[in-house]
Amino acid sequence: MDKETLLEVRNLKKYFKTPRGTLQAVDDVSFTLKKGETLGLVGESGCGKSTTGRSILRLLEPTAGEIIFEGQDITKLSERQMREKRKDMQIIFQDPFSSLDPKKTVNNLIAEPLVNAKMFKNKVDLENRVLELMETVGLAERLINTYPHELDGGRRQRIGIARALAMNPKLIICDEPVSALDVSIQAQILNLLKELQQKHGLTYIFITHDLSVVNHFSDSIAVMYLGKIVEKAPAEELFTNPIHPYTRALLSAIPIPDLKQKSQRITLKGEITSPVNMPDECHFCKRCYEINEDVCHNGQPPLIEVSPEHWVACFCHT
Repeated sequence: MDKETLLEVRNLKKYFKTPRGTLQAVDDVSFTLKKGETLGLVGESGCGKSTTGRSILRLLEPTAGEIIFEGQDITKLSERQMREKRKDMQIIFQDPFSSLDPKKTVNNLIAEPLVNAKMFKNKVDLENRVLELMETVGLAERLINTYPHELDGGRRQRIGIARALAMNPKLIICDEPVSALDVSIQAQILNLLKELQQKHGLTYIFITHDLSVVNHFSDSIAVMYLGKIVEKAPAEELFTNPIHPYTRALLSAIPIPDLKQKSQRITLKGEITSPVNMPDECHFCKRCYEINEDVCHNGQPPLIEVSPEHWVACFCHT
């Protein structure tokens, strides 16, 4: 039985006005996400992946496009209606320290979204819910009255996860939730997120610049470059059959633990196109090692399905 679609993003755009012109942070992004699945959204810094996540939650107002959540276009909701809808849509931020109020204890931090939503009428029920959330994310009860600066990065991020879970959401956007953590702690947080997904049927958009992190975590992966999705495929398919030159360059940068196996590293050269007032050409053409001068400068390549569920935006490979 096919899974039900939870989220559909159609032609999402987010532009910013700058003194130099229009910055196209997110430019015509579209994808579909089914309930209980994880979409990995990857790309280098500045590609627009975090802006995409925040625009979906309307923490940043989209410039254009539709965001269909459970069959409803949430771009048309009022601010009050959107506040209610965000109970079902939460975010885990990248830096667990800067995203937490340093003046509040673990108890107050986890209870805050519950208090704002007026979920409980008495303090006993509220505290019981906080303790339940702490146990769910692996935080010891003895830490309930500690402050963020007294905890390590892994425990801080567990607070962020507990806050995101507090409203029993259906969709959680994980905005580089492990990039600020040590490798050993990263594995713990990834395992926790996977366990929570299986237990609660959560749906994730997992944003990261590290393809190796999402390899075994995502059902499908979308690769972004300068505001556009250049390749999207099931995770296994993307790793075994990468098509876009940028995707192949990213994959070649993943370290290989076997010293006897040589890595065929693809080094990208050339200047990154400015995201301000971008020309009507392939955004990757100035760094591409497979450029076709006749077509790559003549407009932007559309995202085309080259095989079942495998989409690529490249004039040279479609």
